[in-house]
Amino acid sequence: MLDLRPVGYVIGLLVAVLGLTMLGPLVADLAAKNGHWPVFLESAVLTILTGGAMAISSSNGVKEGLTIRQTFLLTSAVWIVLPSFGALPFILGETNSSLTDAFFEAMSGLTTTGSTVLTGIDALPEGIKLWRGILQWIGGIGIIVVAMVFLPELKVGGMQVFRSEGFDTMGKILPRAAEISSSISVIYVSLTVACLLAYLAAGMAPFDAAIHAMTTVATGGFANSDASFGAYGAGAHYVASVFMFLAALPFVRYVQLLGGNAKPLWRDKQVHGFMAALAVCILLVTVLLMRQVHGVSELAFREALFNVISIMSGTGYASADYMQWGPFAVTLFFFMGLIGGCAGSTACSIKIFRYQILFASIGAQIKRIHSPHGMFSPRYQGRAVGEDVINSVMAFFVAFLLSIGLTAVLLSLTGLDLITSISGAAAALANIGPGLGAEIGPAGNYSGLSDAAKWILSVAMFVGRLEMMVVMVIVTFAFWRD
Repeated sequence: MLDLRPVGYVIGLLVAVLGLTMLGPLVADLAAKNGHWPVFLESAVLTILTGGAMAISSSNGVKEGLTIRQTFLLTSAVWIVLPSFGALPFILGETNSSLTDAFFEAMSGLTTTGSTVLTGIDALPEGIKLWRGILQWIGGIGIIVVAMVFLPELKVGGMQVFRSEGFDTMGKILPRAAEISSSISVIYVSLTVACLLAYLAAGMAPFDAAIHAMTTVATGGFANSDASFGAYGAGAHYVASVFMFLAALPFVRYVQLLGGNAKPLWRDKQVHGFMAALAVCILLVTVLLMRQVHGVSELAFREALFNVISIMSGTGYASADYMQWGPFAVTLFFFMGLIGGCAGSTACSIKIFRYQILFASIGAQIKRIHSPHGMFSPRYQGRAVGEDVINSVMAFFVAFLLSIGLTAVLLSLTGLDLITSISGAAAALANIGPGLGAEIGPAGNYSGLSDAAKWILSVAMFVGRLEMMVVMVIVTFAFWRD
């Protein structure tokens, strides 16, 4: 029988830590004297006590490590349990959110999707605004740790290609999750502080700068205004563009960079591919805006730069309603969202390395057809790619497309139109945030959807965050059979 105690112990500790972070919004509300602070006191006490009790009751089952089955279960359960407690301030607070809306908002925050069901964000209490930022900031570093520690070991979606190379820092493999987390945390906090200072220099108010620094580095996309980044000036747009780009690069390369070794960053094929895709899309959108919208101007370049990086990195900020830029732009933005950033970053979606392995596999297959007696194998980063990696990547693509199709069908059954259903499914599974159309596009939000649609999208955000295959494994009978 599967021993759940080690899983319960880790989750209990994480829940208790989540409860401690609720003290930050409590202090923010006290400082603002808005009378909203008891909400976070109640939420914190309930969360800390529950998490502590769970950890204590499971502590007698703690071992040196986790089995593969326990790791699968832990990786999945964390992204269900934490949003459940993260929803408490929305239910108890001034938003008076229903269970459905509160869970949707918390799931969107922790998975750094950035879709929101809240309206009138500008007028919300400071504590709620800060809590949304904290959820995304916690989720961002959690995503990096999951991508670098767990998914390569679980052989999910081709991530095993990074088992040795991705963890190789300063000449040796980091042996434990704690060490990896510690190294990454330093980079993550440093980027957040740098982003905060840059926003302040760009003229953003300190409170807004702090929250947007958290949601930018997490590539989350929660903003302090219903107008998203349309509420801020050109300087803030350029700052956000720089840090969204930096957050979409592999964080392990920053660790190597700090160790005095810059070569892995400059030679990383993922980084090359991501930069090339960004450059092409920014150029296309800039030309489009110059010809059809703004004329030859700095504004055309800035809106192209900001919105392309925002969507491709999965951040989901918007400085303008790109639904008004014509069908070519809308189509391009849809497919950009399915590219994503680099593995081991806070970025979302399919990830650039999977496309590179896919194209390398297609190229090798074409060569085999042309020269049947030749020996051709796909290569990535100068190394031959094993069959297990290729099969894993192919399975991921198939699972991703099937998941989009199934989610879109389920959404259409709730009464949504075709564009909203397909783009909503893609935005949730790729953890992008905004979809297409008037309702869930960059100028709208998800508040008008039915409860059924919100639960479907919440599940899709969860599945997408765990790269599909983890969830598919734990729902099989074979996983639970001894």
